[in-house]
Amino acid sequence: MARTVNAPKRTRREQAAATRERVIRAAIDVFTEAGYVGARMSDIADRAGVAVQTVYFTFHTKAELLQACFDFAVLGPDRLSPMEQPRIAGITKAGSGRAAIAAFVEGNTEILKRAAAIKAVAESAPHEPDAAAVVAHSEQLRREGLGHIIGMLAEGFGLNEAISAERATDLLLTLSNSGTYLELKRYGWSDDQYVEWLTDLLAAQLLARPGRRGKAS
Repeated sequence: MARTVNAPKRTRREQAAATRERVIRAAIDVFTEAGYVGARMSDIADRAGVAVQTVYFTFHTKAELLQACFDFAVLGPDRLSPMEQPRIAGITKAGSGRAAIAAFVEGNTEILKRAAAIKAVAESAPHEPDAAAVVAHSEQLRREGLGHIIGMLAEGFGLNEAISAERATDLLLTLSNSGTYLELKRYGWSDDQYVEWLTDLLAAQLLARPGRRGKAS
């Protein structure tokens, strides 16, 4: 007769982390279905299978929970910081500017697949100060991160001499945003088609032309 092997018990910290993730995943679903205004903490608790008091104890407010959902979507289940994510290694190891941009686009698309829907939820409530604050905070972090990407491209491969690093950051922010991704998905684009299109577009807009290396001041 086979002996039953008991799984090791999780620590309180592990249990708390698992509950937190379960609530966040449930909240992403409820927010996406009902919108920020329509989502209720009690509905999120029911979806997660926990008491509503647990949701409030962990996140305190709906806005704090929305921010946690956004952070979870951007960082992924492994909670890798932007500089630890594979796209950064891909840019560093790339042998050409286009390959570096392709690494960025592929990594950014993986983030968009997780985060685009919850960002759309936050952006759909512009008259809710708490939701607007989540959007503003996330966009500031995004600008800082993409500014670093532009710096890596400039140092490694050279930027289009016709634009400054700040203008290049503006373009990267605009062209790689979640709204464009979602709109093209609605038109039936696959992720592969999106990646190929955006890589070509960014390479044409951002990289130094053959034989010329540098950036505008």
